Amino acid sequence: MKRKRGAALWMLALLLLAACSRGNSLPWVEDFSSSGNWRAESDATAQVVVQDGVLQIRVLVPNQLAWAAAGKDFRDFHLSVEATQVAGPDDNEYGVLVRVQDPSNFYRFSISGDGYFLVSKFVDGQEVLLGGDWTPSEAVHRGNATNVLEVICQGDVLTFIVNGEQLAREEDSQFPHGDVALYAGAFYEAGVEVHFDNLQVTEP
Repeated sequence: MKRKRGAALWMLALLLLAACSRGNSLPWVEDFSSSGNWRAESDATAQVVVQDGVLQIRVLVPNQLAWAAAGKDFRDFHLSVEATQVAGPDDNEYGVLVRVQDPSNFYRFSISGDGYFLVSKFVDGQEVLLGGDWTPSEAVHRGNATNVLEVICQGDVLTFIVNGEQLAREEDSQFPHGDVALYAGAFYEAGVEVHFDNLQVTEP
C-alpha cells in the first residue's frame, strides 16, 4: 500500500491567514466574490490570494504547505467546500481543517490528486491518525478536477465525505469547537495549486 509523508511535511509556522472577524452564527457562506475578511499573504514558499472568485493556494517549494483560516468559532456544523486541483503533481495533499484551536491543535481532512484520503488530528503539533493512514478511494476525483469536501461535526462524532460518499466517521472529544481552514501542500515536487470555492457552513 502506498504511504505518504504527513507529519514531516506539516510545518505549521509556514503561513497562517486569518480573517479579521470572529463569530459562530450559522449559516455562513463564502463564495470568494471579494477578498472580504480574508487576508492574502505570500512569501517565497507559497502564494495565497482571493482572486477571480476563488481562494487560490499555490505551494512553490517541496515539503511545504499553506492554509487560510476563517477566523470563526464553530461547535456543531456541516461544512461543504469545492476544492479544485489546478496544477502541479498529483502526489499532493489538500483539504479542510476543523475545530482549529491554534496552529498546533486541530482536526484535518485531507485528499490527494492521486486518489487518497486521510483523517487525522494534530495535538501540540504532533499528528495522530484517526483511522488508517493514507487510503485510496474511488470517490476522490483524480488529477486536475473538482472534489466536494464535507465535514460534519456533531458533538464527539466527526463525519468526512467526498463527492457525496462518506469515507470516515470517527469519535473524538479532544476539540469540541474552533475555527475552520482550507489548505494545500506539496510533497516531493513543488507547483501544487488548488482553488477553493462555494464554502458553506450550516447547522448539522
